Amino acid sequence: AGTLLFTAGGGSVDPVPMFGNANPAQAALRNWVINLNKELDGSGVHAAHVVINVWIGGGGPEGGPTATPEQIAPLYWDLHENRDRSEAVFNA
Repeated sequence: AGTLLFTAGGGSVDPVPMFGNANPAQAALRNWVINLNKELDGSGVHAAHVVINVWIGGGGPEGGPTATPEQIAPLYWDLHENRDRSEAVFNA
């Protein structure tokens, strides 16, 4: 029993040229987690992919969307508690 939560950036679902080197790996992780969740169905273990489509804290491009860890954390808890989907996207 338990929950496995994996995180990738927005490029895993909507590729961004600036992250062209990381997008394929993130998309592969996303695919793997969604398939893992299907395989684990009925086992008591839930796997989900979290897409964070913002800069966490500061340091991102000027005018880009940002969020704090405290704003993002409830999404993880919701996936753990409800176990109703294999993916969630956090947007600003």
